[in-house]
Amino acid sequence: MSCALTHVGHVRTTNEDAFLESNELCLWAVADGMGGHAAGDVASKMVVDCLASFAPFDHVSDSIDSLEDRLIDANRECLSKVENDAIHQGMGSTAAVLFASGKHCFVLWAGDSRIYRLREGQLQQLTEDHSLVQEMYALGHLTEEELATHPSANIITRAVGVAEHLFVDIDYSEVYDGDRFLLCSDGLTRDLRDPDVEKLLAEGSPTQACEALLRAALDRGGGDNTTVIVVESAGL
Repeated sequence: MSCALTHVGHVRTTNEDAFLESNELCLWAVADGMGGHAAGDVASKMVVDCLASFAPFDHVSDSIDSLEDRLIDANRECLSKVENDAIHQGMGSTAAVLFASGKHCFVLWAGDSRIYRLREGQLQQLTEDHSLVQEMYALGHLTEEELATHPSANIITRAVGVAEHLFVDIDYSEVYDGDRFLLCSDGLTRDLRDPDVEKLLAEGSPTQACEALLRAALDRGGGDNTTVIVVESAGL
């Protein structure tokens, strides 16, 4: 069981986010496009379109390989689009993908769109941002409090469509009864800190939690496109 919502926000005129919500495939994804008008929304749609035709294999390792290949295909398509049409210069997209199989879930990502897990009231980020500030933090140059407010917080170091070779990070974990997952673009996490996310993600049904998270982000500024997907383990 899941719920997905997206909103353009209060500042931008185009929503460059895209998402995939497929309970049938146990597959969910968020893509946050970049590159401005006629570019970012094209890139994020390419990511989602490449994932949408996915069909699980009998062996989970083959399914993960297929999802990775689809993100690499999207990277190739974005680069081709840029090469053939100057209006798409600079376009690209993040990708955050959650796939469930049996009692395990798998996360694949590139960029700073995030996947969280709420388990027994404790929030854990399952992805690590591919961003300049994350690298600075890892080197000890920033505190955790400075991560979200640093002027370079919007600079990402990896994304679909920006380099010839795309490296996709992949991780997995067990799924327990009562687990709840959140996929989101950075429009949510720019306006909400983890304690806020933890509290709101626990609210009511997946639909109620999804609505509460989006509403809170908009109430606190809504300076960017915001996409939220909440997935309940009972539906996996």
